Amino acid sequence: MPRSQRNDNFIDKTSTIVADILLRVIPTTRREKEASTYYRDRMSAQSEGEYAEALQNYYEAMRLEIDPYDRSYIPYNIGLIHTSNGEHTRALEYYFQALERNPSLPQAFNNMAVICHYRGEQAIQQGDFDTSEAWFDKAADYWEQAIALAPSNYIEAQNWLKIAGRLKDS
Repeated sequence: MPRSQRNDNFIDKTSTIVADILLRVIPTTRREKEASTYYRDRMSAQSEGEYAEALQNYYEAMRLEIDPYDRSYIPYNIGLIHTSNGEHTRALEYYFQALERNPSLPQAFNNMAVICHYRGEQAIQQGDFDTSEAWFDKAADYWEQAIALAPSNYIEAQNWLKIAGRLKDS
């Protein structure tokens, strides 16, 4: 039984029922319906912390999904899983893939900035100040791109850019 049919949460069950109805009413191909099922299953698995299962469903959805906009969110979500697992290099690779498909994903730029900032902090702890500056510069670049796309979404990043003197406008 697909994961989407096993949900115990009332809201998840309701949204699954609505999605199933829409898939029946709106003309879609079998492939699109199958991709939608994988999408629901991977989101459910990811929210429950079942990352291995979520990754399998994401990879299968990547194979099936034909809509370019929807495809851009698949590598983004794979990046989220790798970020959660502390696999930052792999996460960055998937965020880059997401941005190649859809350069208007401010959340991908934000997550990349967070990883770069974290690595900058790690470099400081190791006493490598040149490397930390390089990571912070990358973080600043990514946050500026995120802020350009969604100016009101990243207030903390804007504050860090101001406090750290990394705003390009100033």
